[in-house]
Amino acid sequence: MFSVIACINNDHDWRLIVVAALVCLAGSMATMLLLQRAQRSDGSQRRLWTAACAFACGVGVWSTHFIAMLAYDGGIPIAYGPQGTTLSIVVAIAASWIAFSVGLAGTSPYALARGGLLLGLGIAAMHVTGMRAVHSQGQVSFDPGTSLAAVLLGTLLAALALHAFQALKGAHRLVASTFLLVLAICVLHFTSMSGVTLVPDPSVPAAGGFKTVWLAGGVIAASTTLILMVFGALFIDRHLTDLRGLANASLEGMVIVRDHEIIDTNERFASLCGCRVSDLVGRKPEEFFAQVPERHISGGRRGSDGSTEVNLLDAEGRRIPVEYICRTIEYRGRQCDVIFVRDLSARKQAERTIEYLAHHDALTDLSNRSSFDRRVKQALAAAEAKDEQLAILCLDLDRFKAMNDIFGHGEGDRILRKVADILRAAAGEADTIARLGGDEFAIVQPGGTQPEAARQLSERILRLFAEKMDSNRDPMAVGVSIGVAIYPADGTTAERLYNNADTALYRAKQTGKGVACFFDADMDQAVRARRQMENDLRHAVARRQLFLEYQPLVDVRDNRTIGYEALLRWRHPDRGLVGPNVFVPIAEESGSIIQIGEWVLEEACSEAVRWNEPLPVSVNISPVQFLLPNLFDRIAGILQRTGLEPRRLELEITEAVLMHNREDVLAMLVRLRLLGVRIVMDDFGTGHSSLSNLQTFPFDKLKIDCSFTAALDRDPAAQAIIRAIIALGHSLNLPVVTEGVETERQKQIIINEGCLQIQGFLSGRPGLAPSAAGALSPANGTLLRAEA
Repeated sequence: MFSVIACINNDHDWRLIVVAALVCLAGSMATMLLLQRAQRSDGSQRRLWTAACAFACGVGVWSTHFIAMLAYDGGIPIAYGPQGTTLSIVVAIAASWIAFSVGLAGTSPYALARGGLLLGLGIAAMHVTGMRAVHSQGQVSFDPGTSLAAVLLGTLLAALALHAFQALKGAHRLVASTFLLVLAICVLHFTSMSGVTLVPDPSVPAAGGFKTVWLAGGVIAASTTLILMVFGALFIDRHLTDLRGLANASLEGMVIVRDHEIIDTNERFASLCGCRVSDLVGRKPEEFFAQVPERHISGGRRGSDGSTEVNLLDAEGRRIPVEYICRTIEYRGRQCDVIFVRDLSARKQAERTIEYLAHHDALTDLSNRSSFDRRVKQALAAAEAKDEQLAILCLDLDRFKAMNDIFGHGEGDRILRKVADILRAAAGEADTIARLGGDEFAIVQPGGTQPEAARQLSERILRLFAEKMDSNRDPMAVGVSIGVAIYPADGTTAERLYNNADTALYRAKQTGKGVACFFDADMDQAVRARRQMENDLRHAVARRQLFLEYQPLVDVRDNRTIGYEALLRWRHPDRGLVGPNVFVPIAEESGSIIQIGEWVLEEACSEAVRWNEPLPVSVNISPVQFLLPNLFDRIAGILQRTGLEPRRLELEITEAVLMHNREDVLAMLVRLRLLGVRIVMDDFGTGHSSLSNLQTFPFDKLKIDCSFTAALDRDPAAQAIIRAIIALGHSLNLPVVTEGVETERQKQIIINEGCLQIQGFLSGRPGLAPSAAGALSPANGTLLRAEA
């Protein structure tokens, strides 16, 4: 240590030592800044910055060495050989490049430390090469121990410098690594120089090569210039790279044009064009735009504040809609046009989607009501101009409302999409199909010979529905009813034609569904009345127009009331009392029977709870209600809410319930019976009566239809049928009830045939709720008649 200090103090010019230290500090600082930049880069950018870092480090080390050598006074004149001097700087740069490349390529926490070891060895190699360039009239001797110590200390400090660079963060990283690198360079040089001795030797020729004065000036100038260039490059790169990164991060494409040529662009514009940035430089902007406003290109009017929409042409010739804006700026010392383009593809697609959805049904992809109305008006105008006919078809799906309530809206949407596909397959190319809402569809059929063309279209639709909507195979299948109006016979305006087609549609549904009906002026009034009744019926529950009457069930042995049947009534504000035979079929067709039936069940159960005697109450259940998969849960919920014992509830069903989904219906009846609810076969002997139904499911009671009772006096066959049903019931151990008993003779015949329970006007007309004051005797449950 003392020999090193003595060497610096006695054998060196301290002024040049200070210069060497400053040059070493600047070079080390530049090296660490460049190394930091290289570490943050990838690929080719990292390789470029690594080379720049090696160049700065090599020049800094080389300059420090030779400035310190210029400060050295060994007692005899010395000079420096040009070849050795040049080789030494090459060694310094190459060794630095190898060291930094190895350090940056590693992934371990000590990767840069290993590179530091190589850097220390490279500094030592540069020092040895530089010393070989010394020419003097004497002998140069080295102390091996001192030289080895210099190499070890320098290498260790260089490794510490790069390890500190990797391990530390923030300002401490830069300060510590720079200081350690300066220390490594200076320790290696001055420790090594403390072991150097110059011995004069007259036999050695006089020194030749660079004189110290010229070498000093050249080294200082070169090192200062190179280091300033490194700092300048860092500064410029930092700002220009950030600006270019900002430009590339923009969502807008940007092109700088000078003299009708592209001189620079960002990556966004290159990606829109499908090219590389280098491929765009030097080309004319007009090559990439289908139509460019002349005032927006170089040479046109500059500084325009307006924008316009043009098409950008990509490498494959596709047109990309863009918003085009041009501004004038000063770039690289000259006036240039900068063109900004914003991709409008997503916005245009959104506009097209919005436009499409504005005129089409989102679920079925058919035209919607507004689009259909516009199409009808256009077709009418064309038909009037050409003196042609056209047809409007209104379509309504049969059973859809019930299907939608039963199976849910998801399955309902699937059915609607399937219906749309059927209509597309049936309609002609010139026909327009629309979904007007819900399960309502419409078709306008321009041209053709009417009404024959409309009849053929209707037949195709019905045939396809029969093929693809088979209710025997698919419980979710629906039918279709069609109403047709012809221009000009049935109307000359769009509104009139549509109303008349809708009237024909209602006639088709009333006729029996699954048919096509053409408008007839005579049908208008009847259909309007039915349509109004259907609409009123949907609101009857909410408006409290429905009510229940109760008809007693009597045991003929003692004329004792053993139960009641709840009968639904509708008091219309204008029509008065409407019979169930009129409105119940309409309710079943429209689907409102589901809401009404649930109201009836809850109302009847609530009434039965208020009776003094625990008599059963009978409620009729529509076949439509049995299509509900959650019917059991609804009935169980009503019993729980009202508090009625399940054994007091009798559900009356007809054999029509067993016509569809037989297995599911039977399974539900079994669950209801296990709950305690009694199941009654109503209207037995009519319709599709089948003994297999009695065999499959053990009913709790049979009710003989009143039509047989009414024919007892005049038709011997009716009495035979009643006798057979009563005998069948007895053989199956089932109670039998005869409905519609109105005369004493009918009662006597029924009693003679062995039937013990009757129901009819003779034993009690439908009347007020039994819980009404005076309606039910607390003693024996006998009905005190309140005739309606």
